[in-house]
Amino acid sequence: MNTFAHTCLIPAAPAAVFAAFAAPQRLARWWGPEGFRNTFTLCDFRPGGAWRFTMHGPDGKDYPNESQFVEVVPNARVVIRHVNAPHFVLTVELLAEGQGTRVQWTQVFDDPAVAQAVRHIVEPANEQNLQRLAAEVASGT
Repeated sequence: MNTFAHTCLIPAAPAAVFAAFAAPQRLARWWGPEGFRNTFTLCDFRPGGAWRFTMHGPDGKDYPNESQFVEVVPNARVVIRHVNAPHFVLTVELLAEGQGTRVQWTQVFDDPAVAQAVRHIVEPANEQNLQRLAAEVASGT
């Protein structure tokens, strides 16, 4: 098993949810699990664009990250390849549902053994990430 799938219904249009991805200052505010903050050195939000940042954990440790935006479809889909270990692809789909957006968050690790080793971290972290995204969208800024 190397895939983690999560979903969340956000009471806002897909364009409002996408806007929380597309603006680096907003993305920096909500990206990551609860208690983390981010420092972005590069966020080239376009297909093929690089994304380099450091996540600062509540434990005082820094976690450098390097990713690439593989696919960016406005108001519909963002695909991110995590370039440094652990290697994975994250696909975020934004599906209009009623007056809101169903966010489908699917993270596929290259190595099933690595996925199992980090499962206890990834599952709650992905849920917290979605909660933080919903809060950012609700703030509208």
